[in-house]
Amino acid sequence: MSEEQRTGWIVGATFAALLALSAALMAALNHSIHVADAFTRKDEREMVARHLDTRVQTVIIGQTGQLVWDESMRHAVLATEVPWMDRELGMFPWTNQNAAESMLVEPNGTLVRAWRQGHAVADYPYNGLRWQIEATLGQARRNRHVNGKVERQVRLGGLLWPVDRRGAPLSRWASSLLWRDGRPMLLTVAAIVPDRDFGLFTREPRYFVSLRLIDAGVLRQLGNDLLLPHFQFVRNLPVGERFNSLPRYSADGTLVGYFVWDAQLPGPTIWRGTAPLLATWIFLFLAVLAGGVLIVKRMRETTQHLQVSEAQAQHNALHDPMSGLPNRLHFAERLREELAAVIHQRSQGTATAADVFVAYIDLDAFKTVNDTMGHHVGDELLMQVARRLQQGLLQTDLIARFGGDEFVVMRRTTGGLGAANALGRQVIGVMADPFIISGHSLGVTCSCGISWGPGQTEDAAELLRRADIALYRAKQGGRARYRCYTPGMEATERLARELEIELRRAIANDELEAHFQPIVDLSTWQIEGFEALLRWPHPERGDIGPGMFVPIAEQAGLMVPLGNWMLRKVFTQCRNWPACDISINLSPIQIMAHGFVENIEDLVAETGISPHRVILEVTEGVMLDRSDNVAQSLRTLQGMGFRIALDDFGIGYSSLSYLRSFQFDRIKIDRSFVQNIEADHDAQAILGAIVALGQTLRMKVVAEGVETELQRRLVHAAGCELVQGHLFWPALPAAQACGLLARNGAEHMRQVI
Repeated sequence: MSEEQRTGWIVGATFAALLALSAALMAALNHSIHVADAFTRKDEREMVARHLDTRVQTVIIGQTGQLVWDESMRHAVLATEVPWMDRELGMFPWTNQNAAESMLVEPNGTLVRAWRQGHAVADYPYNGLRWQIEATLGQARRNRHVNGKVERQVRLGGLLWPVDRRGAPLSRWASSLLWRDGRPMLLTVAAIVPDRDFGLFTREPRYFVSLRLIDAGVLRQLGNDLLLPHFQFVRNLPVGERFNSLPRYSADGTLVGYFVWDAQLPGPTIWRGTAPLLATWIFLFLAVLAGGVLIVKRMRETTQHLQVSEAQAQHNALHDPMSGLPNRLHFAERLREELAAVIHQRSQGTATAADVFVAYIDLDAFKTVNDTMGHHVGDELLMQVARRLQQGLLQTDLIARFGGDEFVVMRRTTGGLGAANALGRQVIGVMADPFIISGHSLGVTCSCGISWGPGQTEDAAELLRRADIALYRAKQGGRARYRCYTPGMEATERLARELEIELRRAIANDELEAHFQPIVDLSTWQIEGFEALLRWPHPERGDIGPGMFVPIAEQAGLMVPLGNWMLRKVFTQCRNWPACDISINLSPIQIMAHGFVENIEDLVAETGISPHRVILEVTEGVMLDRSDNVAQSLRTLQGMGFRIALDDFGIGYSSLSYLRSFQFDRIKIDRSFVQNIEADHDAQAILGAIVALGQTLRMKVVAEGVETELQRRLVHAAGCELVQGHLFWPALPAAQACGLLARNGAEHMRQVI
C-alpha cells in the first residue's frame, strides 16, 4: 500500500470516525428531544383531562339548586307536576345554565318529560338517545361520582345510597360525551335529592338529564383556560407531529372523537438553541468532507434531475395532465403499433390473429353539468369516469382521453362483431351507476362508437374516424347507446355534418319559421290560444322536420341559440295579436343554461310582449338535474307573469312528484294517451284520472294529438276542455294563425267536424 493510499485511508477513517461521532451525538440529542416531547404530550393530556373533569363538576355544581332541593323532590320525584317541572327543570336550565336539552327520567331510563331550549317537547326523539342515557345512568348508579363528601352508605330499599355526616343523601351523577346531529355534546345525569326534609327520601329518585353543546365558543374558552392554541374537537384524528390529542369515549365505551390542540413541545426550542453549536462543530470538523459530499451530491442531483425532467417531459407529452391517461398522441402511436403487429401476424398465416377494436366514448350532456354545476364538478366527473373505465374494463385495454369529455378504448381480441358488441355493452354498463360528486348524485351516461381493424381498415387514422362516425350515430339515437361502424354510416354522418353547418347559417340568417297550432276550448268552440312550433323550410332540401334537426342542434351545442331565436321570433310576431295565449316549448339544455332568466327579461324588454300572454312549456327532463335551481328559475318566471305548463305529462319517471314540488299552471297530456283511446279502455281511464287530477290541483289540462271526431268526443267526455290536433288545424304560418282570430273560428270548426 502506497503512502498516498495509506494517507487516504487515514483521512477517510478519520472523517468516517468524526462522521460517526457526529451521527451519534445527533442521534442522542434527537432521542432526548423525543423523550422530552413525549413527556410533554403526556402532561398536556393529563392536564386537559383534569380540566375537563373540573368543568363537568362545575356544571353539576351549577345544577345543585335544582338537584338538591326539597321542592324538586316534592314536585318532580314524589309527584309529576308538569307546570312546575316546565319552569324549574325546563326553562331555568336553558336560560341560566345553557342546557340546550334537558330530560327527567326514571331510574330504569324511562323518559318522564323532555325539554328543548326551555320548552317541553311532546314527541322528543328519545329512542335515539336512550342507550347513551342508560349507559351513563348505569355509571351514576354505581356511585362513581357523588356531589359531596360521603360519610357512609345507607340502605334505601334494595340499594345503598351515599350520605354525608348530617345524614343528608348526596346526589350521585355521571357524565358522557356523545355525537349528535353532527356536533359534540356533553351529557350529564344526576339524581334529585332533598336538602332539608330527609323524610322525603323514601325511594330511589328520578334523575335529571341535561345536554350541552360543545360549540366553537366553548372550545375557544377551554383553549384559553389551558393556554393551548387551536383547541378543537374532531371525529377523526389529524395527521401531524404538531398535534396532541385526547380521545373521549361515550358511557358505553364507544369512541366519540378527540380533543385536539397544537402541542407545546420543547423539542423545537431545544433544536433552535443547540443548532448553532452543532452546526459550528460539524462545520469545523467536516468542512472538507461536506464540501466533497456536496459536490458529489450536486452532480448526482443534477444528473437525476435531468433524468426525471426528461422522463416527466416524455410522460407529459404522452399523457393527459388531468386524468393521467394516455393522450391522443400516445394512443395513436400504440394503435399503429398494434395494427402493424396484427397485420404482420396475419401475413405469417397465424390462424388466431386478433383484431384491434377502438371504442370512441363521449359523455352525454357533459356541457350541461359544466354549465349548471361549475367546471370544478365537471373536472371531478372526468376524473371519476377515467377511474371507472380503468376499474371496469380489462387490464389489457388501453384507455386514453382525447380532451374534453372524449375517451377512447383500444382492445385487442378476437370475435369480430360479437366482440365489438361485448365491448360496447361493457362500456355502457360501466357508466350505468350515478356519480357522487360534492354530495350530488349525477346520472351521467355515455355514447360509444366502435370500429375494428384490420377487418374494417388497416389505417389507424381511418379506424379512429370510423369509430367517431359510429359515435355520432349512437348519439343520434339517444343517450346510453353504442353503435358499431357500418359502411352506410358515411352518408348519414356526412348529411348530419352538412345539416349542422346549414342550421347554424339558418339561425344566423333568420331562415327558420315559427308556425302556430290552435288550442281549442270545446266548451265554447273558440280558439283559446296557440302552441308555437319551430319549422325549417330549407331552400334546397325542402321542409326539414324538428325530429331531424333538433337532435343535430343538441349534439352541436346549438339548442341555446336556437331556443333564443324561437323566443325572439314568437315574442315579436305575437305581441300585437288579439287577446290569446301563446305556448312556447323550452328545452332542458336551454333552461339550465347560465343566464337563462336574464335572457328572458332582455327579450321581454326588447320585444315589448306581455309575459301574461305567454305559457312556457317544459318537460320532465328539465326537472331531472338540479331540480332546486330549475324550480327557482321557473318561480322567477312566474313572478314575471309567465305561466308554466308541464308538457308530455304521463310518460316520464315521476310526474306526480313534480306536481307536488312545483305549482304548474297547466299540464298537457301526451299524445300517446290519445292516439289509441278509441280501443284502449285503460287509456280512457288514465285520461279521466289525469283530467280529474288537474282540476283538483287547479291546473288547466290540454289534450294533444286529437285527430278524429271520436277521439274528440272521448277526450271531451273525460272532462278535458282544451284540445289541439289536426282534427281542427295543423300548425299554421303566423299570418294564417293571426287571421283565424279575426274571423269566426267556431263556425269553421263546426264545418270541419
